Amino acid sequence: MTMTDPIADMLTRIRNGIQARHPSVEMPSSTVKVAIAEVLRDEGYIKGFAVNGDPPKKKLKIDLKYVGKNEPIVTGIKRVSKPGLRVYAGSTEIPRVFGGLGVAILSTSRGVMSGGRARRERVGGEVICHIW
Repeated sequence: MTMTDPIADMLTRIRNGIQARHPSVEMPSSTVKVAIAEVLRDEGYIKGFAVNGDPPKKKLKIDLKYVGKNEPIVTGIKRVSKPGLRVYAGSTEIPRVFGGLGVAILSTSRGVMSGGRARRERVGGEVICHIW
């Protein structure tokens, strides 16, 4: 069975893993998912990630990050651009999530990157998700 929105599935697995206080979550891997995981790691929302397995059945394992008494770093994660309604933003229209406390993740012509980096490089693209 094919999945309609694999990125939404990835974000939901992360959200569910955090709510259940799991140390890591695992999902089918793809190039875009790995790029999103790199942005999440670079912004400090996850500890790290690894791609395991052979090419037809690669798995992406994301290590979730907690502080203090098992309090998650990620308090919210929301899919913005969906298959039924794509959301694009120019370089001057990139949204600020919670006044800069969160991060918008964009798919640009130069690859997947955070909203802040896209603003600095003056490039727009599809707003994949918001995380805070």
